[in-house]
Amino acid sequence: MSRTVIRFFTIADYEEEEIWLRKQHQSGWRIVKMIPPCIYVFEECEPEDMIYRLDYKNSGQTEEYMQMLKDFGWEYFTHCNGWLYFRKPADEAESEQDGELFSDNESRIALVSHVVKTRLVPLAVVFLCCVLPNFVRAATGTGSFTGGLRMLFSIFFSFMFVFYVFLIVYCGTKLRKIRAKYDNHGI
Repeated sequence: MSRTVIRFFTIADYEEEEIWLRKQHQSGWRIVKMIPPCIYVFEECEPEDMIYRLDYKNSGQTEEYMQMLKDFGWEYFTHCNGWLYFRKPADEAESEQDGELFSDNESRIALVSHVVKTRLVPLAVVFLCCVLPNFVRAATGTGSFTGGLRMLFSIFFSFMFVFYVFLIVYCGTKLRKIRAKYDNHGI
């Protein structure tokens, strides 16, 4: 038996996604596929405590990298939007370190920095170059649209403006907190 769940996680919610996937597996549902942006396909399984970890490699991963993780007991099972998904039975993690993909805080900080550079910055650029100018145009009533089309244009870009501002602030703040958690010196 399988089930499909719609659940949205931002680029800053990867730790929460790991916890959620672990709880699903403990409840007897193993993830088998992801459909971007937020559809999870699970199959029924024996309830088991399985550790889930995500790594962000938007430019791809090397065979050496994948083999190294396999050697450490991690099963790679899918990818989605640059994120790689791994799992390992909790009883195979003899220490806390065995339950982690990264061996040090510098690697965790590098992950956050990579997400900021390749996901958050482009999001901000789209906002500044596309959403903000069109929002201003809609708010001031300038542009070539008239009547109902102008109203629709105005509503759409008002929504996009609020959505992008929320997403940039939320993800930026959360990624900053995650980085500070792993950075002994703060940011």
